[in-house]
Amino acid sequence: MSDSRLREACISSFARHETFAPRFGWLHKGFMAVSRDQEAFLSADAPVTLGVGKNMVNAIRYWSSAFKLTTEYAKGGGSRAHMASPTWEACWLLSENGADPYLEDPASLWLLHWWLLSPRCQAPTWWVAFNALTSSRFSEAELAEAVTRQLRLAGWENPAPASVVRDVDCLTKMYAPRKAPKGGSPGSFEDLLDCPFRELGLLEPVPGGDRVWRFTETAKATLPARVVAYACLDYASQHGNAERSVTLARLANEPGAPGRAFRLREPDIAAALEEARRLHPAMSVTDAIGQRSMVSHDDPSKLAWDILDAHFGNARDRVPNREKWLAPQPELAAAERRLAQAADKPSARAGGTI
Repeated sequence: MSDSRLREACISSFARHETFAPRFGWLHKGFMAVSRDQEAFLSADAPVTLGVGKNMVNAIRYWSSAFKLTTEYAKGGGSRAHMASPTWEACWLLSENGADPYLEDPASLWLLHWWLLSPRCQAPTWWVAFNALTSSRFSEAELAEAVTRQLRLAGWENPAPASVVRDVDCLTKMYAPRKAPKGGSPGSFEDLLDCPFRELGLLEPVPGGDRVWRFTETAKATLPARVVAYACLDYASQHGNAERSVTLARLANEPGAPGRAFRLREPDIAAALEEARRLHPAMSVTDAIGQRSMVSHDDPSKLAWDILDAHFGNARDRVPNREKWLAPQPELAAAERRLAQAADKPSARAGGTI
């Protein structure tokens, strides 16, 4: 018996984070560094440039790529090294005139979380945790076992067991608070500095459990309706001929869908889409034969970016469009085309002409 979902969604990649979850400020540092120098992560003085230890340089490099903020390509000339260039998505989000360069809006963290899990996902352990576990409660050993099982079903060669264990530990450090929150806060200030993704409140320790965790089912107060709508439309655009009608049941329950990534039930998704629809009538929610569906009256990829950009004050008006961004970077353009072909999807992942 085989299951190709993990293989189609992910790239086989384990423990490249050097045990470090992404820390506050790292992604902006990485973006600025590779914007100035495509070999920034390869330089001997990278720890000085980035102001971190050598292992943390490797972690910043990994997370920048995993969040789809950089694309790597061979240096050439017989060298096995890979250079990195910032993607248009990174320019849109992190440039000084971009949507949210210092990730001050929690919406940006939700967006990055979605990008992390989207094809081609470079964090298969994360993908399995959010999309393939049969229970919202798990021990670290159970998650490691689930990852190994999914790798076997995908026909992949198993990595060293220690690599999967490090991934599982890093995932829980990334999303779950290490100190008890007070006054309804998602966590302590020190917790959020250590890893801002804990602010999302997606994961929490089970009281009395020994390294046992559970995904939260509480309302996601910091998750804007427009980000949910963007993710739903982005998910639709990833399937076949860019589906213009997708049932809310699929959006809530299918592996890889927004409901799994954001831990949202179908009524939560319906409420978010209805709110977004009032601002963007090119999208609607319909009822037919007892099933509710999201319908896009425009290309779903383009509409997704229209809705997302509106949340961030129309940042596309302040940054170069995708074509202008790629024009002076032929290596980056070629690398993105190769990645798009490998993912069997259109090259304009960011919504065509932007």
